[in-house]
Amino acid sequence: MKKIFLYLSGVTFLLASCKTTNQTVATLSVPSVPSTQKASSYWQQHVDYKMEIDIDVNTYQYKGKQELIYTNNSPDVLTKVYYHLYYNAFQPGSEMDVRSLTIADPDKRVGDRISKLKPNEIGYIKVASLKQNGAKLNYETVGTILEVELAKPIQPGEKVTFNMIFDAQVPAQIRRTGRNSKEGVALSMSQWYPKLAEYDFEGWHADPYIGREFHGVWGNFDVKLSIDKNYVVGGSGYLQNPNDVGYGYETGTVNKPKGNKLTWHFNAPNVHDFTWAADPDYIHDTKQVPNGPKLHFLYKNNLDKEHLNNWKKMQPKTVELMQYYSKNIGKYPYKQYSIIQGGDGGMEYAMCTLITGKRTYGSLVGVTAHEMAHTWFQFLLASNEAKHEWMDEGFTSYVSDHAMNDIFKEKKDNPASSAYGNYLYLAKSGKEQPLTTHADRYHLNQSYGISAYSKGEVFMAQLGYIIGEDNLKKTIKKYFNDFAFKHPKPLDIVRTAERITNFELDWYLMDFGQTTNTIDYGVKSVENNSITLERIGLMPMPIDLKVTYVDGTIEDFYIPLQMMRGEKPTLSTIIKDWAWAYPTYTFETKKAVKSVQIDPTEMMADIDKTNNSKK
Repeated sequence: MKKIFLYLSGVTFLLASCKTTNQTVATLSVPSVPSTQKASSYWQQHVDYKMEIDIDVNTYQYKGKQELIYTNNSPDVLTKVYYHLYYNAFQPGSEMDVRSLTIADPDKRVGDRISKLKPNEIGYIKVASLKQNGAKLNYETVGTILEVELAKPIQPGEKVTFNMIFDAQVPAQIRRTGRNSKEGVALSMSQWYPKLAEYDFEGWHADPYIGREFHGVWGNFDVKLSIDKNYVVGGSGYLQNPNDVGYGYETGTVNKPKGNKLTWHFNAPNVHDFTWAADPDYIHDTKQVPNGPKLHFLYKNNLDKEHLNNWKKMQPKTVELMQYYSKNIGKYPYKQYSIIQGGDGGMEYAMCTLITGKRTYGSLVGVTAHEMAHTWFQFLLASNEAKHEWMDEGFTSYVSDHAMNDIFKEKKDNPASSAYGNYLYLAKSGKEQPLTTHADRYHLNQSYGISAYSKGEVFMAQLGYIIGEDNLKKTIKKYFNDFAFKHPKPLDIVRTAERITNFELDWYLMDFGQTTNTIDYGVKSVENNSITLERIGLMPMPIDLKVTYVDGTIEDFYIPLQMMRGEKPTLSTIIKDWAWAYPTYTFETKKAVKSVQIDPTEMMADIDKTNNSKK
C-alpha cells in the first residue's frame, strides 16, 4: 500500500534539456500493424502548436497566443472540436472540488482546499477569441471543456488553422500543477494551456478534469515563454536560444541580460503534451547516458544538506535506470530527459518528470524509477489514461519494480510481490470494480489506486506466468516497436503476446481485465498416486504443480489450459489439458505421493492459497 500511495502522491513535471537550436529528436520506425480498430489501417490525428506566453510572476497570471494547425487524419467529417481547459478545475464548485468533498476517501493533497481558494488563488483559462482559418467561431466554456462549433466542417485529410488568444491564472499548488508548492517551487506548469482533445476511432475524448490523468494528440510544440529574468525555466523539448536567455545549460554560467524579462524558446517534436517549470533558485546538473540522452536535474539550492546529497547520489542511478528501460523495453528516442523538483509528488510528461525533492535517498530513486518508466508506458505507448489507467500505471509499476530489483540487487524472486498482496486484498474486500471502469468512476480512491497500480502490475507479471518469462520479454519489446508514438488499447498488448506465442489469450484479458472474476484453484484430494484438483473461482488458468513423492523426490507438472491452445516453454512434465467447464481434474502419478502444491512460485493471483497444498 505504501508504494501505491507514494506513487499516487507523486506528480511529475517534465523538464527540458537545454540544447542548441539545431537539435532533432531521434525517431522510431513504427511499422503498420493491425490495431483494435475496425478500420483496415491505423490512423491518428496530428497537431502543430505554436504558442507565445507572457508571464507575470507577481500576479501569477499570463497571456497567451496559440496557433494550432490540426490535421484530420480520420475518415470522418468533423463539425465540432473540443479543448481541455484544465486550470478551470481549480475553482470552488468545480467537478474536481465537489468530487473531493463527496468521495469517502479524498486525496489528502486536495481535500477541501479547492473550495477555500480566493479569487486571486484560483486557476482559470479564459478564451478571448478563437478563429478557424481566419473565421470567428462560436464557443462555450463548460467546466474544464471548451465546446467549439466550427465555421466549416473539417474534411478527412484536411488541415485547418486555429488561432486563439487567451488569459490564464496559475492556481495555488494543489494537485500536480500550480504555484508555490509546499517545497517552495515557484511555478509547476502542467496542463496549463488550451489543449485540443483527442479524436480517434472511438470518437471524441473530451473528458472533464476531475482529478485523474490525461490523453493527448501527437504532434509538435513550438513554445516561447517570456518571464522574469531571474527565473530558470525548464520545459518539454529542446531550448532553442540558450545565448538569448543568458543561461549556459552546458557550462552552468549565467550572463546578466538586459531588461526585466527573457523569452525562453522551446521546441518539442513528436510529443503529445508540453510542460514547463520555473524557479529563481534551481541548481542545474547534467549526466550523459552512454549511447543515450543527456540527463538534466533541476532542484532547489535551499534544500538541506541531506536532501542535496540525495539529489547528487541519485544521478548515476538515473543513468542506470535509463539504460535498463532502453534495453528491456525499447531505446529512448529523444536526446534529453530531465528530472525537476516541483509538483506534489511525481507525474510523467513529455521528455521529463517533475517530482518532489525532500525525500530519502531510496524514495527519491524510487519515484524517479517509476516516473521515468512512464516515458515508455503512457508517454511513448500513449494509452488513454482515463479509460485504461492500468495500462500505464500497472505496466510502469511492473518494469520499475524489476528495474529497482536489478539495479539495487534486491534479489526478490518476485519483484511484483507487493502488488500481488495489494490486489488480493482488494479482490477479497468486496470493493473491487473491473479494470474497464473509467478512472473517475471508482467508488474509492483506494480502489482506483490498487486497481490501476497493483492489479495492472499483476496483469503483466501474471502474463509472464501464463506464456513464460522469455515470451513476456519478447512481448514487451514487440509491443513497444509496434505501438510507440501511437495510442494502444488493452487488446493490443494481448494480441502482441498472441503473435509472439501463437496462443489464444483473449480469455485472459476478458476475465482479469474486464471482470472481477477471481482465480481460486485447490487440491481436493491426494490418495496414493492419484491427485484431484478443483477449480473454485470462475477465472481459468493453466496450472503449475509441484509433487513431492514418498521417496523424497520431486516432480513438477504443467497442466495446460485447453482454451489457451498451447503450452508455455517449461521443463515440467506436461500432462493433459484442463477444459474450463470441468470443475475437477484427476491424474495419476507413477509413484506414491507425499504432498502436492499448486503454483509453487506464487505467480498466479490465487485468492485463497490455503487450499493450494495438501499432504
